[in-house]
Amino acid sequence: MEAFIQQLINGLSLGSVYALIAVGYSLVYSILLFSNFAHGGFLVTGGYICYYTLISTGNNIWISSLIALLGAGLSAIATERLAYKPIRERTNITLYLLIASMGMSIVIENFWVIFAGGRFRALPPVLPTEPIRIGNLTISSFDILVFVITILFLAGLEFFLQKTKWGLAIRAAAYDLRVAGLMGVNVNKLISIVFFLAGLLAAISGIFLSVRYTLYPQLGFITIKAFVAAVVGGLGSLRGAVLGSLILGTAEMLTAGFISSQMRDVVVFGLLVLTLLFKPTGLLGKATSEKV
Repeated sequence: MEAFIQQLINGLSLGSVYALIAVGYSLVYSILLFSNFAHGGFLVTGGYICYYTLISTGNNIWISSLIALLGAGLSAIATERLAYKPIRERTNITLYLLIASMGMSIVIENFWVIFAGGRFRALPPVLPTEPIRIGNLTISSFDILVFVITILFLAGLEFFLQKTKWGLAIRAAAYDLRVAGLMGVNVNKLISIVFFLAGLLAAISGIFLSVRYTLYPQLGFITIKAFVAAVVGGLGSLRGAVLGSLILGTAEMLTAGFISSQMRDVVVFGLLVLTLLFKPTGLLGKATSEKV
């Protein structure tokens, strides 16, 4: 039983990181109806900005994290303005946005390969990782920190969406972007805000993943699993993204702990296939049509 609870806690921690990424995917999808595969680039950008800022500021994690969040958010806005906005203004076909996002993912990844090099880097030990013993259980303080910070940021996002004017505009645009524009919403500014929020959340996960593993230009590839979580929960549904991420993270850790670590990806993508076969809209998603 202790081993089961241990893996469950590990799964919730990993699922929390996935949730931050998956919510960013779902935010963009809810407005523009395309999956932004450049999202992993924002994660890597946040990780590298945090790494270099930590070195420059003498390991001040608060300043470094703030600069990393702002930097990743601004890089997300720049990506949208440079790569997606010209396409949006010329066509309503979201497939072109999807293709452009794949290209931007490669561009951002190679930018960091050129700028930072391809070697693995470890963030300085600025976050607590020492174990906490509760009876026979050993819980990493880092896992607790990840879970708490994820809850705080997701609660803050929910407050922003429910209680602010721009949050109301985002929820309206999720139903119909064109009608929201006709009602006086500045669509370009709204999309920039959505991308900034998505980049910010990706940066948080980038910092966590850099501590949990190491930092390297291809780290953003892990966002594929968060995308699977968003699909399982329901693309476009923020609550679905969180639910799918927790399910996926828990399933991954339980598989690694009780079956085989080599089966983790089989379980993850097996869940994706089952979802597409039996409930294509995901657990909490709704059927949508192409916006024209």
